[in-house]
Amino acid sequence: MYLILGLILFGMVVGAIAQFILGREEGGVNWTMAIVAGIAGSFVGGLLVSLLSGDGLDLRPSGIIGSIIGAVIVTAAWRYFAAPTPDKS
Repeated sequence: MYLILGLILFGMVVGAIAQFILGREEGGVNWTMAIVAGIAGSFVGGLLVSLLSGDGLDLRPSGIIGSIIGAVIVTAAWRYFAAPTPDKS
């Protein structure tokens, strides 16, 4: 139980850091995006670190830096795909 709460809290912090790095939208932190991007970013960062270190596709726990890099990637992708498309009329 405490592990799950710790992972969610860690995801929130990492996701919020990623939003600060990319610039906040609407003057605040989107906590839903922070949680999702933080948790998913930890997996993405861990996978990238595993690939770069030559461990293959084994998922391993990544460090804080890898988690932040992964959260930045996930947050940037989220913002790109969630952005409204301009009307081409």
